[in-house]
Amino acid sequence: MTVYHPTLKQLQYLVALHEHEHFGRAAEACYVSQSTLSAGLRDLETLLDVVLVERTKRAVRFTPLGNAVVERAHRILRETEELSDLVQSSGQPLSGEMRMSVIPTIAPFLLPRMLPRLRRERPNLKLFLREEPSAAAIESLHHGRADCVLLALPYPTGEVEKESIELDAFYVAFPHDDPRDPPDEIAPANIDENRLLLLEDGHCLKDHALAACNRPELRASATMIGTSLHTLVQMVDNGLGLTMLPEMALDAGILNGTNVVARPLKSNNANREIALVWRKNSPRSDEFRLLAEELRAG
Repeated sequence: MTVYHPTLKQLQYLVALHEHEHFGRAAEACYVSQSTLSAGLRDLETLLDVVLVERTKRAVRFTPLGNAVVERAHRILRETEELSDLVQSSGQPLSGEMRMSVIPTIAPFLLPRMLPRLRRERPNLKLFLREEPSAAAIESLHHGRADCVLLALPYPTGEVEKESIELDAFYVAFPHDDPRDPPDEIAPANIDENRLLLLEDGHCLKDHALAACNRPELRASATMIGTSLHTLVQMVDNGLGLTMLPEMALDAGILNGTNVVARPLKSNNANREIALVWRKNSPRSDEFRLLAEELRAG
């Protein structure tokens, strides 16, 4: 009796449709026509003799079984990627393709410092970068869209291995003519919660900054409005309040051309841990540890 199994291409189509919730966008992500993707999914349903996707003119809805199959498909595709990684890692270390997700509060400050040297010293490494918030980055990691993630800890990551890169201290930033400008450090108790501007929800830097202050009332009183650290700096420069910035952003010159000054936050845990994480038991673990060494050297 001949048994027919789903192809990897069919599973890729299914996962893409689940992610994009639209046949056209899913087809674009898979670099095929919409008719090719639709036909592949119909063949998959015929092969399995089940309905995985409910098709309407207005929406794409996955059946409960369809969602379960998608979860298993993610695992199969990830293990296929790891099979390729196993072969690749047997050659020259830090060579070939590598997909790294980086969170927005790290990418514009650390990458310009690190990438030129990495290109010079590791010319055979093709590093594909994707900037996305922590939750999306970790999801990309576990679904196989990313090989490793550069992010700030603590953050719930699931089953991963990690290498610490550095501790990134927090500073309080405010207009230069602020009458409450202290000579050196700023204690959390001296932060005016009614003037504090922070990143909007979805950015782990906000949670790390609030945890460093250890003042629960700040979360309720702070204005969480900024979409990026550069936006927050511009608001502070226009006299709208004060904010908290990581040291790597200051080192990268985020305050250049502004009238904003920054003082260290005086707290026992006034920092975040910058780390590289990857899936546990990945065959490329040694490469990721080597990449972490390169990042620390930068």
